[in-house]
Amino acid sequence: MSINLKNKKEIVEKYGKNAQDTGSAEVQIAMLTQKIAELTEHLKSNKKDFAAKRGLLMMVGRRKGLLSYVKSRDLEGYRSLVKKLGIRG
Repeated sequence: MSINLKNKKEIVEKYGKNAQDTGSAEVQIAMLTQKIAELTEHLKSNKKDFAAKRGLLMMVGRRKGLLSYVKSRDLEGYRSLVKKLGIRG
């Protein structure tokens, strides 16, 4: 269920300010989005995996908190990030 190293580097390069920027909120949101997508696919075939469902809900809550932080700090950056990730309609 974890992101492999290649995907992680691609996410950091795409959403980070530089190659070592793994801690910024934008990168964390992008990584959480990737994990949420993978876990959602897992739960489609394993409907009774309640521990994974709980983990998914916790990740969604963490991403929501990070998104609200980015929104309060930089509204245009928030809008572009949401559009790039395709997480809201």
